[in-house]
Amino acid sequence: MSRIGKRPIPVPAGVTVAIDGSKVSVKGPKGELTRVLPTDMIISQEGSELLVKRPSDEERHKALHGLTRTLVANMVEGVTTGFKKVLEITGVGYKAEMKPYGALLSLGFSHQIEYKAPDGVKISATNPTTVVIEGASKELVGQSAAEIRSFRKPEPYKGKGVKYQGEVVRRKAGKAGGK
Repeated sequence: MSRIGKRPIPVPAGVTVAIDGSKVSVKGPKGELTRVLPTDMIISQEGSELLVKRPSDEERHKALHGLTRTLVANMVEGVTTGFKKVLEITGVGYKAEMKPYGALLSLGFSHQIEYKAPDGVKISATNPTTVVIEGASKELVGQSAAEIRSFRKPEPYKGKGVKYQGEVVRRKAGKAGGK
Protein backbone atom coordinates (compact mmCIF):
# COMPACT_ATOMS: atom_id res chain seq x y z
CA MET A 1 0.00 0.00 0.00
CA SER A 2 1.15 3.51 -0.75
CA ARG A 3 2.93 5.01 2.25
CA ILE A 4 1.79 8.48 1.21
CA GLY A 5 -1.72 7.52 0.16
CA LYS A 6 -2.69 5.73 3.36
CA ARG A 7 -1.78 8.64 5.66
CA PRO A 8 -4.85 10.54 6.91
CA ILE A 9 -5.11 14.26 6.18
CA PRO A 10 -5.83 16.30 9.33
CA VAL A 11 -8.47 19.01 8.84
CA PRO A 12 -7.78 21.96 11.18
CA ALA A 13 -10.52 23.89 12.95
CA GLY A 14 -12.00 26.62 10.77
CA VAL A 15 -11.65 24.58 7.56
CA THR A 16 -14.71 23.04 5.95
CA VAL A 17 -14.51 20.23 3.41
CA ALA A 18 -17.35 19.33 1.04
CA ILE A 19 -17.09 16.06 -0.89
CA ASP A 20 -19.47 15.56 -3.82
CA GLY A 21 -18.43 12.35 -5.58
CA SER A 22 -15.06 13.14 -7.15
CA LYS A 23 -15.38 16.91 -6.57
CA VAL A 24 -13.74 18.22 -3.38
CA SER A 25 -14.20 21.77 -2.09
CA VAL A 26 -12.09 23.11 0.77
CA LYS A 27 -12.88 26.45 2.41
CA GLY A 28 -10.68 28.16 4.99
CA PRO A 29 -9.34 31.52 6.19
CA LYS A 30 -7.06 32.01 3.13
CA GLY A 31 -9.71 31.25 0.51
CA GLU A 32 -11.61 28.46 -1.19
CA LEU A 33 -10.31 25.76 -3.53
CA THR A 34 -12.29 23.27 -5.62
CA ARG A 35 -10.87 20.37 -7.58
CA VAL A 36 -12.22 17.39 -9.51
CA LEU A 37 -10.13 14.37 -8.55
CA PRO A 38 -9.83 11.00 -10.31
CA THR A 39 -13.20 9.24 -10.15
CA ASP A 40 -11.68 5.89 -9.11
CA MET A 41 -10.38 7.18 -5.77
CA ILE A 42 -12.66 7.06 -2.72
CA ILE A 43 -12.42 10.17 -0.52
CA SER A 44 -14.15 10.11 2.87
CA GLN A 45 -14.22 12.32 5.93
CA GLU A 46 -14.05 10.68 9.34
CA GLY A 47 -14.21 13.18 12.17
CA SER A 48 -11.48 15.78 11.63
CA GLU A 49 -9.54 13.67 9.12
CA LEU A 50 -9.81 12.95 5.41
CA LEU A 51 -8.98 9.51 4.06
CA VAL A 52 -8.20 8.53 0.47
CA LYS A 53 -8.72 4.89 -0.47
CA ARG A 54 -8.15 3.04 -3.73
CA PRO A 55 -10.54 0.44 -5.12
CA SER A 56 -7.91 -2.17 -6.11
CA ASP A 57 -4.19 -2.89 -6.32
CA GLU A 58 -4.17 -2.22 -10.04
CA GLU A 59 -1.05 -0.30 -11.18
CA ARG A 60 -3.09 2.73 -12.26
CA HIS A 61 -4.90 2.92 -8.92
CA LYS A 62 -1.61 2.65 -7.04
CA ALA A 63 -0.26 5.62 -9.02
CA LEU A 64 -3.36 7.74 -8.41
CA HIS A 65 -3.58 6.91 -4.68
CA GLY A 66 -0.60 8.97 -3.48
CA LEU A 67 -1.27 11.72 -6.04
CA THR A 68 -4.88 12.18 -4.93
CA ARG A 69 -3.92 12.29 -1.25
CA THR A 70 -1.20 14.88 -1.93
CA LEU A 71 -3.53 17.07 -4.00
CA VAL A 72 -6.14 17.12 -1.21
CA ALA A 73 -3.47 17.74 1.46
CA ASN A 74 -2.13 20.70 -0.57
CA MET A 75 -5.66 22.12 -0.81
CA VAL A 76 -6.09 21.92 2.98
CA GLU A 77 -2.65 23.46 3.60
CA GLY A 78 -3.30 26.19 1.03
CA VAL A 79 -6.52 27.43 2.64
CA THR A 80 -4.99 27.39 6.13
CA THR A 81 -1.42 28.72 5.73
CA GLY A 82 -1.09 29.42 1.99
CA PHE A 83 1.94 28.99 -0.25
CA LYS A 84 4.73 31.44 -1.03
CA LYS A 85 7.56 31.68 -3.56
CA VAL A 86 10.27 34.34 -3.48
CA LEU A 87 12.11 35.40 -6.64
CA GLU A 88 15.35 37.39 -6.68
CA ILE A 89 16.24 39.67 -9.58
CA THR A 90 19.95 40.17 -10.24
CA GLY A 91 21.47 42.56 -12.80
CA VAL A 92 22.18 46.23 -13.38
CA GLY A 93 18.88 48.02 -14.02
CA TYR A 94 16.82 44.86 -13.50
CA LYS A 95 13.84 45.57 -11.26
CA ALA A 96 10.17 44.90 -10.60
CA GLU A 97 7.46 47.50 -10.00
CA MET A 98 4.12 46.56 -8.48
CA LYS A 99 0.98 47.50 -10.38
CA PRO A 100 -2.69 46.86 -9.50
CA TYR A 101 -2.88 44.01 -12.03
CA GLY A 102 0.46 42.35 -11.14
CA ALA A 103 4.03 43.40 -11.88
CA LEU A 104 5.96 45.49 -14.39
CA LEU A 105 9.37 43.92 -14.94
CA SER A 106 12.48 45.61 -16.33
CA LEU A 107 14.83 42.79 -17.29
CA GLY A 108 17.28 44.32 -19.73
CA PHE A 109 15.10 44.13 -22.82
CA SER A 110 14.18 47.12 -24.97
CA HIS A 111 10.71 47.00 -23.42
CA GLN A 112 9.22 46.35 -20.00
CA ILE A 113 7.26 43.15 -19.41
CA GLU A 114 3.77 43.37 -17.91
CA TYR A 115 2.87 40.27 -15.90
CA LYS A 116 -0.79 39.95 -14.99
CA ALA A 117 -1.31 37.79 -11.90
CA PRO A 118 -3.96 35.07 -12.17
CA ASP A 119 -6.95 35.17 -9.81
CA GLY A 120 -6.04 33.91 -6.36
CA VAL A 121 -2.37 34.95 -6.62
CA LYS A 122 -0.98 38.05 -4.89
CA ILE A 123 2.31 39.51 -6.11
CA SER A 124 4.26 41.96 -3.95
CA ALA A 125 7.78 43.35 -3.81
CA THR A 126 9.65 43.99 -0.59
CA ASN A 127 12.25 45.87 -2.64
CA PRO A 128 12.76 46.34 -6.41
CA THR A 129 14.89 43.19 -6.69
CA THR A 130 12.71 40.78 -4.68
CA VAL A 131 9.29 39.53 -5.82
CA VAL A 132 7.03 37.59 -3.44
CA ILE A 133 4.24 35.45 -4.90
CA GLU A 134 1.56 34.21 -2.48
CA GLY A 135 -1.69 32.31 -2.82
CA ALA A 136 -3.81 29.39 -1.65
CA SER A 137 -3.21 27.18 -4.70
CA LYS A 138 0.24 25.58 -4.80
CA GLU A 139 -0.09 25.05 -8.56
CA LEU A 140 -0.94 28.68 -9.35
CA VAL A 141 1.82 30.05 -7.12
CA GLY A 142 4.42 27.73 -8.66
CA GLN A 143 3.22 28.39 -12.21
CA SER A 144 3.29 32.17 -11.72
CA ALA A 145 6.81 32.00 -10.29
CA ALA A 146 7.96 29.79 -13.18
CA GLU A 147 6.45 32.18 -15.75
CA ILE A 148 8.18 35.22 -14.25
CA ARG A 149 11.48 33.31 -14.05
CA SER A 150 11.14 32.24 -17.70
CA PHE A 151 11.26 35.88 -18.88
CA ARG A 152 14.99 36.03 -18.04
CA LYS A 153 16.51 32.87 -16.57
CA PRO A 154 19.79 33.32 -14.69
CA GLU A 155 22.73 33.06 -17.08
CA PRO A 156 25.91 31.17 -16.11
CA TYR A 157 28.55 33.86 -16.77
CA LYS A 158 27.46 36.82 -14.64
CA GLY A 159 24.44 35.27 -12.90
CA LYS A 160 22.08 37.98 -14.19
CA GLY A 161 18.38 37.16 -14.39
CA VAL A 162 15.47 36.01 -12.25
CA LYS A 163 16.04 33.10 -9.86
CA TYR A 164 14.23 31.45 -6.97
CA GLN A 165 15.42 32.40 -3.50
CA GLY A 166 18.03 29.88 -2.46
CA GLU A 167 18.60 28.62 -6.03
CA VAL A 168 22.27 28.09 -6.82
CA VAL A 169 23.37 29.19 -10.28
CA ARG A 170 26.38 27.25 -11.54
CA ARG A 171 28.82 29.83 -12.82
CA LYS A 172 31.19 29.31 -15.74
CA ALA A 173 34.60 30.86 -16.20
CA GLY A 174 34.73 33.44 -18.97
CA LYS A 175 37.34 33.65 -21.68
CA ALA A 176 40.85 32.68 -20.69
CA GLY A 177 42.12 36.09 -21.83
CA GLY A 178 45.03 37.13 -24.08
CA LYS A 179 48.52 35.65 -24.09
